[in-house]
Amino acid sequence: MLIRKRSPLPYSAVTPKDQYVNRRQLLQTAGLAGLGLAAGVPLIGGTKLNAVKSPLSTTGEKLTPVEAVTTYNNFYEFGTGKDEPERNATKFVTRPWTVSVEGECGKPRTFDLDAIMKLAPLEERVYRMRCVEAWSMVIPWIGFPLSEVLKQVQPTSKAKYVAFQSFYDPKQMPMGKFGGLPFPYVEGLRLDEAMHPLVILASGLYGETLPNQNGAPLRLVIPWKYGFKGIKSIAKIRLVEKQPPTTWALSNGSEYGFYSNVNPKVDHPRWTQSKERRIGEFQKRDTLMFNGYGDRVASLYNGMDLKKNY
Repeated sequence: MLIRKRSPLPYSAVTPKDQYVNRRQLLQTAGLAGLGLAAGVPLIGGTKLNAVKSPLSTTGEKLTPVEAVTTYNNFYEFGTGKDEPERNATKFVTRPWTVSVEGECGKPRTFDLDAIMKLAPLEERVYRMRCVEAWSMVIPWIGFPLSEVLKQVQPTSKAKYVAFQSFYDPKQMPMGKFGGLPFPYVEGLRLDEAMHPLVILASGLYGETLPNQNGAPLRLVIPWKYGFKGIKSIAKIRLVEKQPPTTWALSNGSEYGFYSNVNPKVDHPRWTQSKERRIGEFQKRDTLMFNGYGDRVASLYNGMDLKKNY
């Protein structure tokens, strides 16, 4: 019996995707494609997505190896360990899938996944992503602006915030009962934040559909905020007048605020936020205000006390 064990190699030793794809092609040409997995070639296993490269991408930074992106995850519905979602989400059913958009809007509707994916051309957006636990990645997401969905339902003058809710099924997500959080997971943004062109609904990464452990089939990506704001497996979007509750703020509001903008000057109560470790690197680096996107988003918070509104 073959027993598959996780590689003891550090993430810094993982092969970047462009290299392993070339390597896989070489193996196929040589008639040795069956050796790919045994040779340690990581595969996403999703469907190829056609996307145009976005000028809003971060440029000049090395991508985080795909194996790290797909095996080092926070997704408590599938386990609290970073490696558990990859193992426990393999049978998660993501089709058929619908997303309801409702609340303070003129034309509420429920989108089939295929319909929502046709609202705007898919783009590849390379974004820095910063976790509140002080580690970071650089990921090539595939998605489209959230604003395209919100425009379809015509927000009313009462709509000030956008509330999101994830899909939750205890039968498919039995590890959720050990997560210590109230499910389904909920998150929120101000409407002007949600309409910002940097905010995307992601349906893929590294050119393929999202793996289950990364939030399939549709997740939120907000590059200037800490990663837990990026709710996964979205099932409901609601436009509301008042600031909506969010899962981590409900669980521990003193550590996880509503805004959660990346801010090196506001430490988490249990660790500094002034430094971060990029997955795949040993040396820590300085954390950038708004994760380096301040020139595009700082105006959203003019006049706000960012220590109070953490």
